[in-house]
Amino acid sequence: MQLLSRRSRYVKNIILETENRAHELISQGRKIVKLNRGDPPHYFPTPKYIIDAYIDALKEGKTFYSKAAGEKELKDAVIGRYDRMYGAQLNEEDVIITAGVSEALLFINNMLLDPGDKAVLFRPYYAQYIPRIEVEGGRVVAGRYEMESGWKLDLDGLERKLKKTGRQKGRIKYMMITNPHNPTGNVLRRKELTRLADIANEHGIVLVSDEIYDEIVYNGAKFTSMAEVARGMPHIILNGVSKNYLSTGFRVGFMIVPGEDKASVVLKKKLADYALLRLCINTPAQFAAAEAMNNTKEHGKSIKYIVKEISKRVNYSVMMLRENEHISVVAPNGSFYLLPKLDFSRLDFRSDKEFVETALNEYGVQLTRGSGFGEPSHFRIVALPPVETLDYAIRQINRMCEEHSRGMKAMATAKRKAIDENAPAAI
Repeated sequence: MQLLSRRSRYVKNIILETENRAHELISQGRKIVKLNRGDPPHYFPTPKYIIDAYIDALKEGKTFYSKAAGEKELKDAVIGRYDRMYGAQLNEEDVIITAGVSEALLFINNMLLDPGDKAVLFRPYYAQYIPRIEVEGGRVVAGRYEMESGWKLDLDGLERKLKKTGRQKGRIKYMMITNPHNPTGNVLRRKELTRLADIANEHGIVLVSDEIYDEIVYNGAKFTSMAEVARGMPHIILNGVSKNYLSTGFRVGFMIVPGEDKASVVLKKKLADYALLRLCINTPAQFAAAEAMNNTKEHGKSIKYIVKEISKRVNYSVMMLRENEHISVVAPNGSFYLLPKLDFSRLDFRSDKEFVETALNEYGVQLTRGSGFGEPSHFRIVALPPVETLDYAIRQINRMCEEHSRGMKAMATAKRKAIDENAPAAI
């Protein structure tokens, strides 16, 4: 008898695949710089006003089962935020509270995908999108961000692919974007988003926009929400308090389905049904999340400092990496990730997996391999630690590339050969 289901083989998390090894090395007394996981509260503490709101909720006895689709206080806070920031006019029924964006993805894939159905992702994509689609028996149609153009979307290529794929078996059910982007840090321009919405509308595809980093934007970029450009067509927006509000461990996210068209009405009703299955999410955390969004004065001070610090750390990392002749990198303008490209023709590594394993085991830097994001010649850096920590880690990466360069290896071989040839004859 086969114990495990077939779908269980797709369950994985590339971002955490070296976590056990990293902790093993730390337990042995090794210094390990962790640049694999985007967890801001390790470096920017959750603001006191949010912590106080959580404590107040506990003291007030808000520890009961909350409403399945989320407490009204939090829904109203989400509605207010998207009105203030993006001019979106939402109703309470348009918002479903989730245990982070991760649960939102679980709902969406369960709701939309039958075995053989397809979802459009853009490579490089967030690593956890793929297994969640595959577990449901879905398949991926991959569009492209082009590094050569500064990680801009290849929308002409997408249209050609959709026309070709549309004639094949299996329906394309939704298209997913992450903006600002994980793992490249790119922020999509308004005209790109408008064209994406037009393409999705033309092909009858639900558009899903993960906007979890929407306030972490810098280097002159301007963020545009899908709520501003996709009006009148079915679309779902994902967001939460993890990144902008430094509350990753709260596990509070939300989905917005703004439309009143027939498909949008069906989507929001079914998503609310899925919320019934899990009973509710963390009740006191919902009230803290509501205060996080409603207290615009305190949040304004917090996010201003965060963005200033993150931009400094990201830009310093880019400068350091550009000293490495074996690496090329595009400067991000949103989120806190970099996706440098390795020149394997000049390195003695056989794969990005070998590269990140060597970085961890020999140089004490924990990274994530690019193949987990659909880019096997790349690796991802989380540029959240202080500049002095990033300086040390990237110097280690640069030293590793130098010590593992093909030229260095050839020089060492030639040197050994010269020593051997000039050695005195054995007596």
